[in-house]
Amino acid sequence: MTAPGREKKVRLQPRVTVRPEAVWAAGRYAVLAALCALCYSNSLRGELVHDDVWAIINNPDVRPGSSLRNIFSNDFWGKRMADNTSHKSYRPLCILTFLNILLGGMTPLYFHVVNVCLHCAVTCLLMHTCERCVFEDSRLAFITALLFAVHPVHTEASVGVCVSEDSLPSTVSGRSLFASLLLGTCAMLVKETGITVFGVCALYDALVLCRKPLISHLSGSRLRDILYICSPFIKRACIIFCYVVIIMSVRLWLMGGSMPLFSEQDNPASFSPHLLTVLTYSYLLSFNAWLLLAPIVLCYDWQGSIPLVEALGDVRNVATVLLAVVMVALCLHCIFSLQKQESREVLVGMLFLVFPFIPASNLFFRVGFVVAERVLYMPMGYCILVAHGLGRLCSVVGRWGTTVLSVSMLLLLLLFSWKTVQQNHVWLSREALFSGIQTLPHNAKVHYNFANFLKDSGRHQEAIHHYTTALLYPRHASAMNNLGTLTRSPEEAERYYRKALDTNPQHNRALFNLGNLLSQGKEKEAEALLKDSIRFGPHFADAYSSLASLYAEQKRFPEANEVYLKGIENCPDSSDLHNNYGVFLVDTELAAAHYQQAVRLKPAHYVAMVNLGRLLRSSNENKEAESWYKALQVTRKVDILTPLGALYYNTGRYEEALQVYREAAALQPESTDIWLALAQVLAMAGRTKEAEKMTLDIISREGSCIECYRLLSAIYSKRGNFTEALDALDRALQQNPSDLTVRAELYFSKGNQLREMNQLDRAFEQSYKLAVELKPDQSQAWMNMGGIQHIKGDYAAARMYYQRALLLSPGSKLLKENLAKLDRLERRLTGGA
Repeated sequence: MTAPGREKKVRLQPRVTVRPEAVWAAGRYAVLAALCALCYSNSLRGELVHDDVWAIINNPDVRPGSSLRNIFSNDFWGKRMADNTSHKSYRPLCILTFLNILLGGMTPLYFHVVNVCLHCAVTCLLMHTCERCVFEDSRLAFITALLFAVHPVHTEASVGVCVSEDSLPSTVSGRSLFASLLLGTCAMLVKETGITVFGVCALYDALVLCRKPLISHLSGSRLRDILYICSPFIKRACIIFCYVVIIMSVRLWLMGGSMPLFSEQDNPASFSPHLLTVLTYSYLLSFNAWLLLAPIVLCYDWQGSIPLVEALGDVRNVATVLLAVVMVALCLHCIFSLQKQESREVLVGMLFLVFPFIPASNLFFRVGFVVAERVLYMPMGYCILVAHGLGRLCSVVGRWGTTVLSVSMLLLLLLFSWKTVQQNHVWLSREALFSGIQTLPHNAKVHYNFANFLKDSGRHQEAIHHYTTALLYPRHASAMNNLGTLTRSPEEAERYYRKALDTNPQHNRALFNLGNLLSQGKEKEAEALLKDSIRFGPHFADAYSSLASLYAEQKRFPEANEVYLKGIENCPDSSDLHNNYGVFLVDTELAAAHYQQAVRLKPAHYVAMVNLGRLLRSSNENKEAESWYKALQVTRKVDILTPLGALYYNTGRYEEALQVYREAAALQPESTDIWLALAQVLAMAGRTKEAEKMTLDIISREGSCIECYRLLSAIYSKRGNFTEALDALDRALQQNPSDLTVRAELYFSKGNQLREMNQLDRAFEQSYKLAVELKPDQSQAWMNMGGIQHIKGDYAAARMYYQRALLLSPGSKLLKENLAKLDRLERRLTGGA
């Protein structure tokens, strides 16, 4: 209701109009995102392969609970930047993109989803940049982004989980300059090539933004006026230059003042002594250009596939000359365009094409590869130049020609899309990636990596074939080293390890393997080799463990302890090192702490869990040990079930022990030890018939099972069948065990059986006497010998044997009682005399 005489005011909503240009722009971005997602959708089910294994799976910085501080002080692979073995690749922002593990763990799907989203974002950013700063026709910006989105050469960067980002060129405003510096720094912290964005921004500022006001004031202007006009640019250029110097100085400080070390195998051209090797660098430029123009043959690693160009007559120099002609023509076009104030598209295309590739060109510093398709992700200038050329052609060929060119461009996009989808299949798994030797059959690195995969898969003969093939090409120290690990002959293995060290004397794994091989018999040389392995690979945890074990075997315990502590200091994330140090510390509380640390670092470290359970069991902490074993039991591993069975056996819980051992036997039916343990439990549980049958079955399969005969003897003795028990021990002795302790124990057991049969002389001469000859510290045998002499009335001999036993077991009450009996007998006899 409204008051009388008052009119109701009606508020009208403003009419919302949607501009067709906005709809068209949103549609273009949607098409780009959809095309990126469609082309790379089949990559989402791929594994983490190649560099992803080291950058993510084996990287201590890419783990839940890892310190953010380490991400900003370590390199891309998790090593300290100042370390001599560091790759010096400082990419903390890239590592931060891997922290989706906090939500999805190490599931590869989430990494690939993030990667495809980043590729979509970069593609859309490229179109936005081209619309704002390059093309006047937004359709050409759209074509540029389309070509970039589907280009097959981007597969490695988009499917492998490493991607770089670009920033927008700067404008003349201070705010935009600050934003450009910030984004350029971010790009550098994602990948090193990001630093080139500062050069792109500065030249774009000089040649595009400052060009028009400068040219318009040149006629009739004095030098002072020109400097006044250029002063804002000069200030911006100085700011950019100083900023780049500062961040490069910080980067050099983080690197410890040293550059990364690469081998001749990584980049043969940079190690070549020939002056004409510069022709190889020139040819590699044309080779990369060809990959952009016609990405027909692609490979994750071109190492060894491109022979050096060392002669002027090499036909490949023609490709270099052609590229030089094209680049000179484009530069001349840029100069004339600047003079005529024409289109800036070629200039920007050249900037984006040349500058981002400079870090990979070997012009200023050595790089660790020959050709790497991933470095072609940033040169977007190729796509800009293609779109510019298409636009110029369409403007001169007429309607029908434009139609033909449009159809051709569509076919090119479809062809590139098809190639991208096919290339995604190559990156789905290690096997698919490394088995692509048909593409480059003369590539030693491809053969080597495929051999590594075959070795890890247990296909050793195939692995040997591909390692050998890798050796047909430039000397490959790692292939020689791995061949040594696969050969069964120690002499042949030593030969391969030494060949690897002849090729690369600092190959820490070859040093480690040869040191391990020589640790029995050539301890001095083994010690020197293991020390060198640590020196050239200070973060190689296995070398510390081997050197410490060598010292421990030589009873050099303080040195072994020092090596373990140094190893833990340099490799704090090595779960194996903590476990091995726990073994070295034996049954101490400190050992338990290191077992627990090993489990914290690697929750699936079953060996450390078993060792911790055994330690708790030996400390009579049976409940805690049982809880560990039960927690491990879900894995259904034999090495977890058997100690749990032993715990139940030692605590008298025979039925539970039987259940666990039966499960272990089902998992590993060929294991004699498990069946023997099961038979022992049956015997202790009073089920001697089942135990006897099982033991005889083991003996039928393995007649040399000494422990089986001992168990069989115990079963017969328990039944009172002493003759059969004695026969079983004789059969065990017939196996002639090499271990003197085992033989001594068998003679001792035989003496006990003879004593039960009242054959005291045989027990003394044929059993106990032989036992103490083999093992003089067997106090029980000495005591039994004294007992036999005591019974026979030779009290002097009895006293001698009792006293010998008492020296070995000074706390034995039984020995003291027997000696007291002898004293009373002797006093009685003396008093009677």
